[in-house]
Amino acid sequence: MTRDTRPALVTDAFRQLSARLGQDPLQVQGPGGNTSIKDSEVMWIKASGTELADAERQMIFVPVDRAAAIAEARGEAGDGSCKGTVLDPAITLRPSIETTFHAALDFNVVAHTHSVATLVHAISPEGRAALDAKLAGLPFVRVPYAKPGLPLTREILARAAPDTQVFVLQNHGLICAGATVEEVSDLLAEVERRLAMTPREGEGPTPSEPAPDGFDWSPYGWLAGGGAEAATAGSYYPDHVVFLGPALLQSDHDGTPPAVLVPRQGVALRKGATSSQTAMLRCLSDVLARVPEGWTLDPIGADAEAELLNWDAEKYRQALAARTPT
Repeated sequence: MTRDTRPALVTDAFRQLSARLGQDPLQVQGPGGNTSIKDSEVMWIKASGTELADAERQMIFVPVDRAAAIAEARGEAGDGSCKGTVLDPAITLRPSIETTFHAALDFNVVAHTHSVATLVHAISPEGRAALDAKLAGLPFVRVPYAKPGLPLTREILARAAPDTQVFVLQNHGLICAGATVEEVSDLLAEVERRLAMTPREGEGPTPSEPAPDGFDWSPYGWLAGGGAEAATAGSYYPDHVVFLGPALLQSDHDGTPPAVLVPRQGVALRKGATSSQTAMLRCLSDVLARVPEGWTLDPIGADAEAELLNWDAEKYRQALAARTPT
């Protein structure tokens, strides 16, 4: 029997905020990011693999039992996936892999983005130091990198005070929480204003040489020049690994990389690439173009990449995203 799902929680304002974030590639890329709205008992959260950009066109949210999700966040029940917390048995979509921290944060509205401005700071030790100064006065904490899902939730909860509303996730993104949609929207805008960085590079010219077989040249050819070292040194945030694989490869060695960097020529995107893969390649360009000279970068490392590539929850999200062509 379906329990009370409180559909009235999913307000037009909440949908509008979610869609606005999802349609801005400097905030969210493809199926990344998630939003939630709740009362003390029920929480509606974006379904895994759906896109915030569709929030006003489709019902991309699923209702979960908040108490059950909090129990998973605390390790008292379940496996952290919250698949068993969905209140309507007719819904086949899974709740976001980030459901546990949304449920455990004691604010009515929570928005998690992969803000480019935040990522620029969060992937660099110099950037994190600069971020601390830029966000001074806001109720914020920095959270060290952890695998998305329950490990990340534990790191967040270990650092959250009752009044913490802004969480900068190292090598991952941003969370803003508040009592209302308007409050969260204002917090997001304030963080963006304080962390905004002007890009040093833009879209490069299309190479005169033909792209490798099975590929087309992308507009982000500048990465093959001044950005090549950073682009091929490692992966800087989870969704890059999930949708593009570790770092950017310099050859199509096994017929699987969605994108390859051809040194001193350009970056090629495989024909038939999904919209998620295209979005993540743009994200890499947007992030690296804003990293100031002199800042060093911290990739998440091979072990973290392997955790993501072998994770059932991310394979599920990849499969859903693969249904959306470019």
